[in-house]
Amino acid sequence: MRALALIVIAIGRLNTLIGRSFAWLTLAAAVLCFVVVVQRYVLSTTYLWLQDLYVWLNGAMFMAVAGYTLLIEGHVRVDILYRPASVRRKAVLDLIGVLLFLVPFCVVIWLWGYEYVQRSWGLLEASENPGGMQGLFVLKTFTLVFVVLVGLQGIAMALRSVLVLAGRESLLPLRYRYLQG
Repeated sequence: MRALALIVIAIGRLNTLIGRSFAWLTLAAAVLCFVVVVQRYVLSTTYLWLQDLYVWLNGAMFMAVAGYTLLIEGHVRVDILYRPASVRRKAVLDLIGVLLFLVPFCVVIWLWGYEYVQRSWGLLEASENPGGMQGLFVLKTFTLVFVVLVGLQGIAMALRSVLVLAGRESLLPLRYRYLQG
């Protein structure tokens, strides 16, 4: 059981590190968007690669922080059933949700996304905009990053549920435990 707790903690730390790091891309994207607006409407000029860059930063950020968002319970959930539930019932609901919905979702996205990303890398795909950025294939790779990080966090949720149902949630630090119903 300690090994399960260590896996939950390791995945949580990984997603926390990546999530908090990539969240800073929001600021960079906002600043770049402001620069593009000033260029266009004040200076009457624009650089298409700069427009691509702020959109791509935003996309990379959203894909990279999805696992962290799942960790901190920031995704939409049916609160009418979940919020008032006991800790054990939350564990059962999470286990069912991960096994019936999250894992199959990740598998489908991986199977579809892998070929999509592989083709993009083979073409060294770039922006369709004339004068746009090179390296669209790197951004498309974040589809697989998304699947890995969300899938890992789903595994951590399932393992946390197992610990709760086995009466061993005390092996986890407080930040990885369920909130009381």
